[in-house]
Amino acid sequence: MSVLALLLHAALMLAAAPLVVGLARRLKARLMGRQGPPVLQPVRDILRLCRKQPMMAEDASPLFRIVPFVQIGAIGAAALLVPSFTLGMLTAPLADLLAIGGLLAVARVALALAALDAGTAFGGIGASRAMMFGSFAEPALLLVILTLAVIGGGTNLVAIAAVLQGGPAVLRVSLGLALLALLAVALVENGRIPADNPATHLELTMVHEAMVLDYAGRDLALIELAGGLKLLVWLDLIATAFFPFGIGTAGAAGWVPGLAAWAVKVLVLTTGLAAMESAIAKMRVFRVPEFLGIALLLGLLAAVFLFLTQGFV
Repeated sequence: MSVLALLLHAALMLAAAPLVVGLARRLKARLMGRQGPPVLQPVRDILRLCRKQPMMAEDASPLFRIVPFVQIGAIGAAALLVPSFTLGMLTAPLADLLAIGGLLAVARVALALAALDAGTAFGGIGASRAMMFGSFAEPALLLVILTLAVIGGGTNLVAIAAVLQGGPAVLRVSLGLALLALLAVALVENGRIPADNPATHLELTMVHEAMVLDYAGRDLALIELAGGLKLLVWLDLIATAFFPFGIGTAGAAGWVPGLAAWAVKVLVLTTGLAAMESAIAKMRVFRVPEFLGIALLLGLLAAVFLFLTQGFV
């Protein structure tokens, strides 16, 4: 049953990844008074790109062609570790938060290396900005992992979700602060507003799009699929770590309620993302470290409050 659950989870994540991106675009457009693209537009774009021949920069090394596969492989491995509708998957013992964060970091670094390898000015700008953001985001993520590890007795995400799911319903200030910090890190890591605007192609402001300008065809299709899967992994990580209600534990009996609960949580988080992006504007590039500094402070406060209240909660 654990193998079947893993296979269903993998198929669900791959199928839902482009739909989450399309739903976010659609909801954002509707909230801004526009019609917006259909929800299936990212799927059509990926299929269209798969029919085109990939291109390679003139001065690029073989690393440039390998990176899309490295990125989809690293993010796909992280997706297999984060549970969706059940905690009883085959990869449950391996679902370590540090391993998940490391796999996502590998995907980010690989894409930055490919942007530098192409030798273009825009790729270098995007890579330097992505690495700068990552140097501020990773400490905040580690503090969130520390808070969750103290509560769950370890860094295994499945164990943390089981503790929070089966324990008493206690409102922890530390969990609220950690949630805010993780939300800020997730926005920056996925290149969403206010850190980056995925819909813009203005050279002086874009980060992620600057790193993929030299890709085309099937390589770009893999990168687009990896981007959607990365967004879904972060939404799934937030839902599992902080809202574990409704997730099935073991056996197929809880799969259907788990699927329904997972769909509701992803829909709510996607709606919240679209509402936030339609309500605020993108900040200046050099203000993003300040934004992540606030996330770092929130993560530190979460850890401090948790240690101070260990004997009272």
